[in-house]
Amino acid sequence: MIDTPEAKLGLGKSRSSSTTTWWILAALFLALLGLAVSLFLNEARTSRLQAWFFSHAVSGASYRVEPGKSRDLRFPAGGGPYDARLGYAGMPSFLERLQARGFDISAQARQSPRLVQLSEGGVTAPWFKLGIFPPYREKDQAGLLLYDGYGRPIYRSAYPQRVYPSFDALPRLLVTGLLYIENHTLLDDDNPQQNPAVEWSRFGKALADESLHLFRPGYHSAGASTLATQIEKYRHSPEGRTGSPKEKLRQMLSASARAYLQGADTSASRRQLVLAYLNTVPLAARAGFGEISGMGDGMWAWYGRPFDEVNSTLASNAPHSVAEQATVFKEALSLMISQRSPSFFLNGDMKVLEELTDSYLRLMARDKMITPELRDAALRVSLRQQRERVTLAAPSQVERKGANAVRVKLSAMLGMPRMYDLDHLDLTVNSTLDSQLQQAVTDQLLKLRDPDYAKSVGLGDKFLLQQGEPGGVTYSFTLIERTPTGNQVRVQADNFDQPFDINEGTKLDLGSTAKLRTLVSYLEVIADLHRQYAGASREELGKIKPTEHEPTLRRWAIDYLRQSDDRALSSMLAASLERKYSANPGESFFTGGGRHTFENFEKSDNSRIMTLRDATQHSVNLVYIRLMRDIVHYYMYPPGYDRDVMNDKEDPRRREYLQRFADREGKTFMAGFYHKYHGKSAAQIDDLLVEKARRSAKRLAVIFRSVHPQADEAAMAAFIAKHLEPPLKTDQKTLDKLYAEMGPDRFNLADRGYLASIHPLELWMAAYLQAHPGAGWSEMVQASAAQRQEVYQWLFNSKHKGGQDTRIKEIQEIDAFRKIHADWKRLGYPFDSLVPSYASALGASADRPAALAELMSVISNDGVRLPTVYIDKLHFAADTPYDTTLARPPAKGVRVLPPEIAQLTRQVLSEVVDKGTAHRVSGAFDRKGQHVLIGGKTGTGDNRFKTFSRGGGLTSARVVSRSGAFVFYIGDHYFGTIVAYVAGPKAADYKFTSALPVQVLKVLAPTLLPRLDLTPREPSRGADAVAEGMPDVGLPPGTPLCLVPGMDGVCQMAKPAVGGDASWRRRHAESASPGGAENGA
Repeated sequence: MIDTPEAKLGLGKSRSSSTTTWWILAALFLALLGLAVSLFLNEARTSRLQAWFFSHAVSGASYRVEPGKSRDLRFPAGGGPYDARLGYAGMPSFLERLQARGFDISAQARQSPRLVQLSEGGVTAPWFKLGIFPPYREKDQAGLLLYDGYGRPIYRSAYPQRVYPSFDALPRLLVTGLLYIENHTLLDDDNPQQNPAVEWSRFGKALADESLHLFRPGYHSAGASTLATQIEKYRHSPEGRTGSPKEKLRQMLSASARAYLQGADTSASRRQLVLAYLNTVPLAARAGFGEISGMGDGMWAWYGRPFDEVNSTLASNAPHSVAEQATVFKEALSLMISQRSPSFFLNGDMKVLEELTDSYLRLMARDKMITPELRDAALRVSLRQQRERVTLAAPSQVERKGANAVRVKLSAMLGMPRMYDLDHLDLTVNSTLDSQLQQAVTDQLLKLRDPDYAKSVGLGDKFLLQQGEPGGVTYSFTLIERTPTGNQVRVQADNFDQPFDINEGTKLDLGSTAKLRTLVSYLEVIADLHRQYAGASREELGKIKPTEHEPTLRRWAIDYLRQSDDRALSSMLAASLERKYSANPGESFFTGGGRHTFENFEKSDNSRIMTLRDATQHSVNLVYIRLMRDIVHYYMYPPGYDRDVMNDKEDPRRREYLQRFADREGKTFMAGFYHKYHGKSAAQIDDLLVEKARRSAKRLAVIFRSVHPQADEAAMAAFIAKHLEPPLKTDQKTLDKLYAEMGPDRFNLADRGYLASIHPLELWMAAYLQAHPGAGWSEMVQASAAQRQEVYQWLFNSKHKGGQDTRIKEIQEIDAFRKIHADWKRLGYPFDSLVPSYASALGASADRPAALAELMSVISNDGVRLPTVYIDKLHFAADTPYDTTLARPPAKGVRVLPPEIAQLTRQVLSEVVDKGTAHRVSGAFDRKGQHVLIGGKTGTGDNRFKTFSRGGGLTSARVVSRSGAFVFYIGDHYFGTIVAYVAGPKAADYKFTSALPVQVLKVLAPTLLPRLDLTPREPSRGADAVAEGMPDVGLPPGTPLCLVPGMDGVCQMAKPAVGGDASWRRRHAESASPGGAENGA
C-alpha cells in the first residue's frame, strides 16, 4: 500500500463518503419526485384530494328564507351578465325604490356565515383571499311571471324560452357533439369524484402555449376553460370575459366549489353541467329576438327549428331519414362551435362557421362518434340556406293590454325603461287584475267591431253608430275596486291592437267630462268661502260692502250666510247647486286672449235659465262657460284686490304685467316660426321668409340686411334679383342706397318688421338660425328674451291704456287658471297646465281616462285619495340566496276634498244617470231585490283644427279626432272609465256622442255583474289619512272643523273671523308649474 499525502490525511475516505451521501440524496429526491408525480397523476385522474378539500370548504354554505327583512344580505357585486340580467345585481336599488313607494319586505333570505365567507374570502382564506361566486344551484331559466289577483298566470317571459328539464331529456347526439368539442372525459363514470372545473391535459397544454407566447407573441394559444369554468365566466365574470389570471383562478375555484356542493361524488353535478351549458350557452343576438342563449332558443332563432322538431329528429330512436337528422345535427353542431366567438360566426359570413363544422364532422366520423352516413349527409347541408328561412311572429297586443299595463307600472317602479330588460328579471309579480273578467271584456270589445253584433246590442241608434263603420272605433275600458290596500285595477282592456295604452298614454279631448272637474272646483270655492265667512255674525256680514268687480260667488256666499239659519257646509254646498245661470249662446266671451262664442248641444236649452244641478244632469255648455267665468273671477279678484293696477296708468305693476304678456305672446309666435324654419338650409330659410312677403326691392333689402347683416352688396343684389316680383332689374344707384339705408343699425327690430311686412320675431329667428344652424328651442328662447320685449315697446306706451288693460286682464286670467290648475292637479289632473280659457270647462285642456278615474276614486271615497294599485306583491330571486318578497301594506289615505263635497258630487252624478245624459245605463247593474247606485259624467270630444280670418270668420276646419267618454262609479267601491275613440280624418265619418260609451257599459253589464261584489262598504280613509292642500296645522280663524284631518263629518266653527284667509290655496297655486298653455281643443 502506498502512503499518499491524501491517505495520510484521511481525505480519500471522506470523498467516498460524500459521494455516497449525494447519491442517497439524489435517489431520495427522485423517489419523492416520483411519488409526487404519482400522487399528482393519481389526483389528476381521481380528484380525491380536491373532493375532500372543496366538499369541506363548501360545507355549511347555505341560506334559508324567513319572515321580515334580513340584516346582512349580500348581493352580487361583480355585475356578471347572469346576475345583471336576472336582476340580482340590481336588487339593492330595486328594493330601495319599492320601499320608497310603500312596499314592505315580508320575507327574505338569510345567508349562512359560511356562504358569506366564501363570497368575500373564498376557499383559500385566510392565506389568500379571493372571493368566489356564491355556490348554489343556479337556474337555467328565469324571467318575469305575472299573476292576476286570483293567482292565475297572465304573462310569462321565460329566458331562455326553450330549455331541457333534465339531463335525461337531452338527445344523445347533442351530448356526444358537445363532449367531443369541449371535454371528452366529463361524464367518465370511472372517476366519480372528478373535478369538472379542471381538465389537466388541457390545462397543461394551455400553460405550455402561454410559455411559447412569451417568445412568439403572434402564437395563438388554446384555452384551458372547461364547461364548468365557461359557465362561471359567461354568467358571473364582468362582461362575461376573463380579464386577468386572477379572474381565471376565481372561475376555476368557483366552479370547483359549485361542483362539490352536494358532496365528494360529482357524477350528478357533471351531468348538471352538461344540461346547464346546453340550456344557457350564449349564442350572440339577433334583431327581433334579442340575446340568444341555449341550444333550444339558438336552433329556433338562427335556423327556425322548433324545439320539439330538434329533439324528435336527434333522438336515437327517431324514425326520421338520415338526411333530416344530419341537417338538424349539423345546425346544432355549428352552434356549439360558434360559442367560441358567437357574434363573429353567427352575425358574419357563415362560410367560416360551415367550414369549421364540416371539419368536426369528419373528425367525429374518424373517431367513430358518428356514422359515415350521417357525416356524408351533413356535409351536403348548407347552413346558410337553413338560416334564411327564419320568420318570427309578433304577438297580439289586444290580448296583453292588462299585462302590459302592469309591466309599464312595474318598469316605472323599478326604474327600468326597457321592457326587454324587465322581462328578463327573475321576478314573480302578483297583480290586482281579474284575468277572467279582463278576457271577457276584451272579447266583448272585439265583438263590437262586427256591424251585425253592434246593431244587435243597440249601437245603431241615433247618436251612436248610425254613421261610420263599427270596426273603426277604438274602445277602452277600465274598472277599479277600492280595497284596504288601495284602488286595485281589475280590468284595463281595449280593442286597439298596438302596444299603446289609451288609458294612460294619451292626451284626449274628452269633452264635457271636464265639467266634473269644473263642478268640483266650484264646490271647493264655495267651501273656501264658507271657511272665510261662516263664523261671522249677520251684523258683521252686513258690514261687508261690495267692491268694484266683486266676484259673483263671494257676494252670493255673503248673502247666503247672512240670510240662512242653516250654516252647515253641506247645506251651503247644496244651496250653491240651486244657483241659476242662463244657457243663452248669444253672448260672446273674452277669454284665452280672444273673443269666443259657444253652443249648446241641445238647441232647446238655448232659451232656458236653469240651476247648476239641472245643467250638470243635461251637460249644458253655456251654463258651465258662465260658471267657469265666475270661478276665474273669484281667483282674479281676491279680497283686498287693488284696482289701482287698472286705474292708475303710472302704477309700476302694469309694466310687470305687460312684460309678462310680451314674453308669453312672443314665445307663442316664436313656436310657430321655429316649427317653420327649424332644420331648413340657409337657402330654404331665405325662400320661406319671402314666400308670403310683398316682394318690392325695399322690402327684400330690409329682409336681406336683417337676416345677413355681414353680407356684401353684391350678395344683396343677387338676393333681390332672385326674389323680386315682378322680376325687374334694379339699378346700381338704388342698390347702393338700399344697402346703406336698410342696415340693421338704422332701424330697430320692430321697425324692420314693419318695413318688411314680416313679424319682427320671424326676422330675428331667421337671422339667428342663419348664424347658428344647429340652435334648439331652449337656446332660441333664452337668446330672444330682450327681443321679445323690444317688439312690444309700443304696448308699454301709456297712451295705449285700453290695449294695456285688455292684456293685463289676459295675464290675470292666466294667473287665475294657474290656481285652478293647482286644484285640478291635486285631484289627479295629468298635465302641467290648462288652456287659460273658459273652454277648459268643456274639455279644451284635454284629459286622460286614468286621471278621470283617479278623480272619481276621490269622489267615491268621501274625498280621500288612495293610491291606484296594479301590483300587490313581488317575489324576487325565488330559491336563491337573494330570495326577497315584498308586499303592499294597508294604504295610507290622503284627504284632498272635504267629505261634504265628495258626497254631494256623488249625488249629482247619480242624477246624471237617473235622469240625465247617462240614463241609458240606469238600472243596468240592479240585481233582484237590490238597486245598485250608479253615477257618472259623460263627455263628447269633437276635436277639429280650425282657421279663422282676421274678422273672426271660419276659413277652414279639419277633423282631428272624435271621442265619447263616461267616467262612472258603480255601488260603493267600483269606479272606472269607458271611452270610444276614432283618430284621424276618418273621424269625420262618425257622429256618435257620449251615449255610445254609456250604451257599451250597459252591454258589458251582464259580463261584469257576476264578478262584482256589490255589498255596501264604508269609505276607505286609511288608518293614517292626512290632508293635502287642506289646513291641518296653524289653522286660520274661521276654519270649519269638517276640514280638519280626523274630524270628518263635523262642521262646527273655530274662532270666527271676518275676511278670512286663503293662504292654503295660495300655497298650492304657487307650487303649481306655470308651464305654457297647451291647446287641447
